[in-house]
Amino acid sequence: MVNDKEVKTLVSPFAVREDEKKVYDGKDGFASVNQVVFKMDMGYINESHIKALEVVNEFGFVTSRQVTQILDLRGKLNDVEEDKKQNKVAKWLEDLTKSKVIARYYFQSEAGKSSYRAYCIDKIATYILKQRNIPTLWQPTDNTKPAYAVKRKLAGNQIIIAYMQKVASFSSSNPNLLLYSKKYNVKFKPTGGLITLKSGADELNFVFEVVRRNDDWQNMFAEKVQLYSDFYENFTRNDAGFYDKPQIVFVGEDIQHIAEMFRIIKKVGCVLEDSEMYFTTELKHLDENLENTISVFELDPETRKYKVLIKPLDILKPGDNKSSSNSDLNLDMKFNSNMIIE
Repeated sequence: MVNDKEVKTLVSPFAVREDEKKVYDGKDGFASVNQVVFKMDMGYINESHIKALEVVNEFGFVTSRQVTQILDLRGKLNDVEEDKKQNKVAKWLEDLTKSKVIARYYFQSEAGKSSYRAYCIDKIATYILKQRNIPTLWQPTDNTKPAYAVKRKLAGNQIIIAYMQKVASFSSSNPNLLLYSKKYNVKFKPTGGLITLKSGADELNFVFEVVRRNDDWQNMFAEKVQLYSDFYENFTRNDAGFYDKPQIVFVGEDIQHIAEMFRIIKKVGCVLEDSEMYFTTELKHLDENLENTISVFELDPETRKYKVLIKPLDILKPGDNKSSSNSDLNLDMKFNSNMIIE
C-alpha cells in the first residue's frame, strides 16, 4: 500500500475534471440472494469479506486503498503481512463485486480514466448487514449519484483517514452526520462528515463541508452556506447531539478554489466571524503533521483586502492511533426498529 508521504501530486485525484462521468465497472447480469448465501455457506464469502463490506457501508463510497487504511487502523488486518494487505483487501472487494454485493465505478473524462475505483454497497449487501444487526442508510438511488458527489465523499473520507492516522487527539468520526436547519425546516448532511477530537478535558468537533468544482457549484454552495448560517445562528445545546457549536471546516480542491468559496460566503452572508470559518484542501492532509493544514481569511486593516493565513492548531499534534478503537466499547448504539436482536 502506498503511504501518504509517497504520493506526489499537485492535483487531487478527487478533483472534478471537465465533462467527467461516473462509469459502472461492476458485474453485469443478475445475482440472487440465494447465490450469495450459497457462496457464504461454502466459504467463498467469509468474515474477511464482511469486514470490508462494513467499511464500504459506513463510508458510502470508498477506494480500495481507503478500505485498506481503515481496516488496518482498526486492527482488522493484524494477521496479514504488511506488503500483502492491499492485495488482500482488493481481492475481498473483487469477490464482493463479482457477487453483486457491492458496486464499483470509475471516472472517465477527456483526460482519461481514473487510476482508482470507487466502491459502494448494493441491494444484496443490505440483507447481509441486516442479518448481522448492522444499520445501513443505503437507498437504491444512492448509486445514481453523479461523479462530483462521489468525489466529495472520497475526499471527505481521505481527510477522516488522515486524522485517524496522524492526530493524537483523534477520538471518533461520523461520515454520515445530519444537521437541521430550523428556519428552512431542512435536514442536511455535511459532505465530509464529522471528526471528534479529545485532548484531556477538551473536546472539539470538526464538521467538514467538501466542495467540488462541478457545474453550478457556486449556487449549490451558496444554498449550503445559508443552511449552515441558520444552524449556527439558531444553535441550542444538544442540537444534532452537540454540547457546543461544532467547528466548520470548508474543503476546496485547491487554494484558488478556497478563495472563490470565501467570496461566495461573504456575498451570501454568514453569522460566523471570519476567524470562526476554517479552510483546507485534501492534499494538505498528505503531510505527516497536520498542525498547519487549517487556514483562515484575515482582513488587512491597511489594504482592506483579505489574505489567507495558516492557523496552527495544537490539538492536531501528531500521534499514532493505530488499533486505538479495538478496546473501546461502542456506547452510541443506533438501533433499527425492523431488526430483531439475537
